[in-house]
Amino acid sequence: MKQQINEVSRIPPLSDAPAPLRDRAISTIAFATVLGLLYVGRDVFIPLTLALMLSLLISPMVRGLRLIGWGQTPSVLVAVLAFFLVVTAAAGVVGAQVLRMAASLPHYESTIQQKLRDLDELTAGRLDAITSEASRLTERHPMSVGSTGASATGDLAGVPPIAVELHQPRPALLQILAGILASVWVRVESAGIVLLVLVFVLLEHEELRDRFIRVTGGTNIRRTTLALNDAGKRLSRYFVSQFAVNLGVGVAIGLGLAAFGVPQATLWGALAGILRFIPFVGVWLAALLATALTLAAVPGWSAALSTLGLFIGIELIAGLSPLSVVVAAIFWSALWGPIGLVVSTPLTLCLLVIGRHVRALSFLDLLLGNSRALTLAQRFYERALSGDTDEILVDARAFLKRNSVAAYCDLVLMPALHLGVLDRVAGTISDDQHIMLRNLLVAVVSAVSGEPRRLRRPLPSVLDDQNAGLILRHHREQLTGKWQGPVAVPPGSILLCLGLGSPADTLAAELLVRLLREQRLDARHVSMDDFDAGSRPRDADPASIDIVYLVSAFPSAERQYAKQAADRVRQHLPSAHVVSLFLPGVTLQSELSPQVANSDYVVSSFVEAVGSASSRRPETPDDQLPV
Repeated sequence: MKQQINEVSRIPPLSDAPAPLRDRAISTIAFATVLGLLYVGRDVFIPLTLALMLSLLISPMVRGLRLIGWGQTPSVLVAVLAFFLVVTAAAGVVGAQVLRMAASLPHYESTIQQKLRDLDELTAGRLDAITSEASRLTERHPMSVGSTGASATGDLAGVPPIAVELHQPRPALLQILAGILASVWVRVESAGIVLLVLVFVLLEHEELRDRFIRVTGGTNIRRTTLALNDAGKRLSRYFVSQFAVNLGVGVAIGLGLAAFGVPQATLWGALAGILRFIPFVGVWLAALLATALTLAAVPGWSAALSTLGLFIGIELIAGLSPLSVVVAAIFWSALWGPIGLVVSTPLTLCLLVIGRHVRALSFLDLLLGNSRALTLAQRFYERALSGDTDEILVDARAFLKRNSVAAYCDLVLMPALHLGVLDRVAGTISDDQHIMLRNLLVAVVSAVSGEPRRLRRPLPSVLDDQNAGLILRHHREQLTGKWQGPVAVPPGSILLCLGLGSPADTLAAELLVRLLREQRLDARHVSMDDFDAGSRPRDADPASIDIVYLVSAFPSAERQYAKQAADRVRQHLPSAHVVSLFLPGVTLQSELSPQVANSDYVVSSFVEAVGSASSRRPETPDDQLPV
């Protein structure tokens, strides 16, 4: 638990200091420059990006061939050739299915006509009325033009117009071939460039890696190497998982469509798997095409609805793309067109790795990653500033399903309180906000500690100037009495919790009392004034006190008086053990020695304090511990 607290404490409070205007201007200019270069140089960057992505996919095959004794050049050439043959074979199978579907389209005419008649009946003949009106208007339009011309000349009245048809000369075979080659040459040229670059990237993979490290991180080889390894692992994991998921989706859709009797089910399963590499929109494009073909080929409506439902169900099981992937797809498709849409997710992963390892670009990790934008404590504090008690309680209940109330106080509530105190000292919180935060703390602590609802009422006017710890103590005293329990108790059965002086210390002491009482321990909240002879109950026996906790919510000026407080406690209660609970707040806290506070021992979390008390103290019987 101490490690968890330190992990939370490493994150500093949110700073509201604005960045210098000059730095923001430079960042904006640099970002715009990079975007301009990516757009202007897309003819160069797109083949390079595709080649690099494919090299990550093929490099495992190259490494496998190298392990069995092949040289670098034969391994690369064989791997690239195998990849080319697999892609060509897949394209041939899909193309053959497309041609077969095109040849079958004339046979679907009767089914389409029947569907149109069904639609016409459902719309009560409105479709016929619309089409007949459109036909009447189109037939009247050329007649009006002809009559106008006849009246203008005066000689052609009553003469029907002569239809004139213009025909292009039939193109020669060479012209047809030239047109086909012109349309596909650009794609063939791009594919050839990608394959050529892919071969050289695989041949010089290690050399390119060394050069990249030299150029970008020559002064910090360790960090650059870690970034490259991180990017390689993430991209490889993405390609493998994406290929596996897409293959499963394609097989499931192909089998499902075959069961529904959809023609060319293999084609639609293959297209679903391939188009799913296009984030978010690819699989739905395949769904629309498959549903349209089912409508045209299969009589009735159930098969088409089942086809659409199959795509929706499988995609929901496979998982939709998160918002960051959708935004990245829109961004890269706008920048690089369809190719950008396909490579948007790998490029986003690369940006995520850069943001994780380059401090100046850490905002990329925040925007594109799946980590929490705010820590639990920061989220609590942000909701508290908005007065959103319900949302805080929802988060608290979710946390408490897996953790204890003590852990919630350690990791969420006390660090959030420290953030508020820091802002209060800096003067960024008004008095009204301070009172709102106090009331919210009272409500949250009352709820998570199981306080009866009848005590959660508006604060009495006499407590309007009190801190949250005293208000919560007053709530308990309404149930347990002024001394928070019976005075005549067996020796060594009471645990006292004493805040060192600040309002936050008082709240932390009250929290510790409630946590200890949940463990059926007779814990009571006291102040330093309660040790005076006039403030103690007459029948109180100092021997009944076993442990006195000196509680400090976080490093503050009051903590330096812990030694004096311990000395005073020992003066009044010489037989009691003194335990210092020094919480870290949102700061790093080194190991504390008991000699620092003149204590028997020191703990740094509520979890440790409750655990140590429970292990050395027997439970108090229910009839001696008030609710």
